[in-house]
Amino acid sequence: MHFIAISINHRTADVALREQVAFRDDALRLAHEDLFETKSILENVILSTCNRTEVYAIVDQIHTGRYYIQRFLARSFGFDVDAIKNMSEVKVGDEAVEHLLRVTSGLDSIVLGETQILGQMRDAFFLAQDIQTTGTIFNHLFKQAITFAKKAHNETDIADNAVSVSYAAVELAKKVFGKLKGKQAIIIGAGEMSELSLLNLLGSGIDDITVVNRTETNAYKLATKHGVNYNTLESLPTLLTNADIVISSTSSPDFIVTKSMIESVNLKRKASSLLLIDIAVPRDIEPNVNISENIFSYDVDDLKGLVDANLRERQMAADFIASQIPDEVQAHNDWVNMLGVVPVIRALREKAMTIQSETMDSIDRKLPDLSDRERTIISKHTKSIINQMLKDPIKQAKELSNDKRSNEKLELFQNIFDIDAADPYEDIKAHKAQKEKEVSIRHIFSFE
Repeated sequence: MHFIAISINHRTADVALREQVAFRDDALRLAHEDLFETKSILENVILSTCNRTEVYAIVDQIHTGRYYIQRFLARSFGFDVDAIKNMSEVKVGDEAVEHLLRVTSGLDSIVLGETQILGQMRDAFFLAQDIQTTGTIFNHLFKQAITFAKKAHNETDIADNAVSVSYAAVELAKKVFGKLKGKQAIIIGAGEMSELSLLNLLGSGIDDITVVNRTETNAYKLATKHGVNYNTLESLPTLLTNADIVISSTSSPDFIVTKSMIESVNLKRKASSLLLIDIAVPRDIEPNVNISENIFSYDVDDLKGLVDANLRERQMAADFIASQIPDEVQAHNDWVNMLGVVPVIRALREKAMTIQSETMDSIDRKLPDLSDRERTIISKHTKSIINQMLKDPIKQAKELSNDKRSNEKLELFQNIFDIDAADPYEDIKAHKAQKEKEVSIRHIFSFE
C-alpha cells in the first residue's frame, strides 16, 4: 500500500483554472463515494477550498492509483487527463505525508500561516470518516496532522501573525486608501469568509458597512450579529454609487458584479475611488471591470504578497514548524511499519497457541487419567516453553519495523515460520475485484 497526494493549488493553476476544478459542498459526499469505488483506491480524503483541490489516497499500486485519481478528477470537471496532469502536483510516500502536514499547518497557503485551512482539512477528514472512505492509515495520519497543526499554532506566533485572504483584502484596502475610517464598505455574501472580512473592516475603523446577500435572511443574521447594515442583492447597483470598498465572497456560479453594472454605476458615482476585491472561487466579479482609473479590481491571485506587515515573524514561525515536520514524517513511518509488524506477530502467536492447544489435546488422548492439577501444570509448562521460544523472534520482528527493507524481511519472516498475516484491506480488495468481475460480465453479455 502507498500514500499518494494529488494537488491542484495556487502554484500549479491560476484562479481561472482553480475555479473550474472546485467541488461544490453538496457534491463532495458523492465525490468521496465515487472515488472510493475506483480501482486501486483503498482509502481517500478530498479537500476542496477556494485555493486548492486535493485528493489524498492510500492505493495498492502507485502508478495505477495515480492514473485513476487523475482520471477521476478529469471526469469530475470535464477535462482531459493530460490537462489534469499539467495542472497538478503529485506527491508519494514521505513527500505526501510532508505535503499534508504543510498544508494543514498553513505553510502551503497563499498567505503564509493562515489558520482557516486547518478547519477545512478537519472538515474534509470528518466527512470522509463519516462516509467511511478512511481506514486504519488515514484515521491515524489525519488526526496526527490536525494535532500537529494545532500544536504548531499554539506554540508559535504564526497564529497571531497569520493573515487569511479576507485579512489580506482589508490590508489591500489600506494600501489604496490609507486610513479607512469614514469609508463606506459593502460585503457581498454571508458566509465565513464574508464574516472574517467584516470583522477585519470593523477592526480597521470602518463602521459604515452593508451586508448584501442573495438570501436576505442570512444577510440580516450576519449584519445584526455585528451591528452593521444589510440589504438585498438587488440593491447592489444603488449601493455601489456611494461605496468605497467592496469585498465579495459568495458561492455563486455566476458573476455578481458585472462590467455592465460598473459602467452604469460609474456614471452616477460621486466617490473618487472604488475598490473591488473578489475573494471568491469561482469569481464573483467579472474580470476587467476597472473601466476607469478610479476603479480598482483585484482577485485572490492578486492578493499574493500584498500583505507583509508580519512576514518576518510568520516566516520565522513557519521555519520552526517546518523543522519539526521530518520528525512527524518519521513518527508516521514508524507507526506504519509497526502496523505491518503487528499482524505478523499476532499470526505467529496464534500459530504457536494452536500448536500448544493441539499438543494438549494429544496429551489428553494419550494420558486420559491425568488429574486436573497435572493437566494444568503441563499446560502452563508448554505455554512457557512456547513463550520463551517466541521471545527472540518477536523481538526481531519488532526491530524490523525500523529496517529499510522491512517489507522484504517480514515476508521472509513469514515464510520461515509458515504464517500468513492478515491484510487490513483484504475485504476492500475483494469487493473491488468482485465489482470488476461483474462489470466485465455485463460487458461480455451486453448487446449494445
